[in-house]
Amino acid sequence: MTAAIRTEGLSKHYGKHVALTDLNLEVGQGEVFGFLGPNGAGKSTTIRILLDLIRPTSGHVEVLGVDPRSGGAELRKRIGYLPGELEIEGRNTARDLLDFLADQRGTVPAGRIGELAELLDLDLSRKVGAMSKGNKQKVGIIAAFMHRPDLLILDEPTSGLDPLLQQRFLDLVAEAKDNGQTVFMSSHILSEVQQTADRAVIMRAGRLLGTENVEDLRRRSPRSVELVFDAEIFADDFARLPAVRELSIEGKTLRCTTEGDVDALFKVAAEYPLVSVLSTEPDLEQIFFSLYGR
Repeated sequence: MTAAIRTEGLSKHYGKHVALTDLNLEVGQGEVFGFLGPNGAGKSTTIRILLDLIRPTSGHVEVLGVDPRSGGAELRKRIGYLPGELEIEGRNTARDLLDFLADQRGTVPAGRIGELAELLDLDLSRKVGAMSKGNKQKVGIIAAFMHRPDLLILDEPTSGLDPLLQQRFLDLVAEAKDNGQTVFMSSHILSEVQQTADRAVIMRAGRLLGTENVEDLRRRSPRSVELVFDAEIFADDFARLPAVRELSIEGKTLRCTTEGDVDALFKVAAEYPLVSVLSTEPDLEQIFFSLYGR
C-alpha cells in the first residue's frame, strides 16, 4: 500500500520539554486513520510538522511522497486541513470567505460549497466574526472538504458540533473514503473514530503506544453478554466453554464476558428456551487501555 504519510524517528523538543519522541508512522493512501490520545499527547505537534508549520528536531517525514519542507504550494493544494483551534474573525460572510478560498485553490466544483453548507446546516450569509464556535467549525470543515483533496488532515474536527452534525461529519469522512481520499483524523474522542477508521493509533505523552486494525480489534475484543432464559439453567454447561470469562448466573439470567469465537456459547444457549440476548461491544478506549494499560 502506497503511503500518504510516512514518518521515521520523528521527534520535537521545545527546550527541555519533549513534545514528540521517535514517532514511526505509515498511513496508506485511501485509508481512514485515527490518530488518538488525550490532550497534550503530541497529536497537534505531529500535524503541524506534517504541514511544515513547525520543523522537527530530528527524524524524517513524507506527505504524499514529498518532504513538506520542499513541497510548497503544490503539495498544500492536495491537502485539506482543519486545525484544532480554528480562529476566524472579520466582517466577511461565510460565503465570501469560502468563495475566496475556493478561488485560491481553483479546483472547487460549482455548487460544492452550497451543498456542504446545506448538509451542515450553515447560513452562508452570516458574518464569520459573529458566529458561534460550532458555526465557525462548520466553515472550517467546508474549507477542508470542498476541493476533494487527496489528503484530509483533521485535528479535533467535531469540536463544538452537536451530535446530529457530528454524525453528518462522519458521513463526509465515509464519502471521502469511498472517493479514494486519505483521512488522517486526530481526536481525543475515540468513539467518533471507531465508526469510520480502518486503523488507529493511540498516543500518550508524545509517544506512540500502538497501531491496530480497528476491525481486528473489534473481532478479538472482549464483549459483555447477557442471556435471559425461560427456564432454570446450569452453570456447568457454560463454565467449561473456552471463550467464556467472568460467568455469573442470577435466577434465569446469565452474564459473562466473551473473548474470541462465541459460536459455542450460543449453541449451548440454544438448548434452553431463550427469551433475550444482549451483547455489548466495548469502545476503542476500553480496548486500547486493555491492550496497553492506563
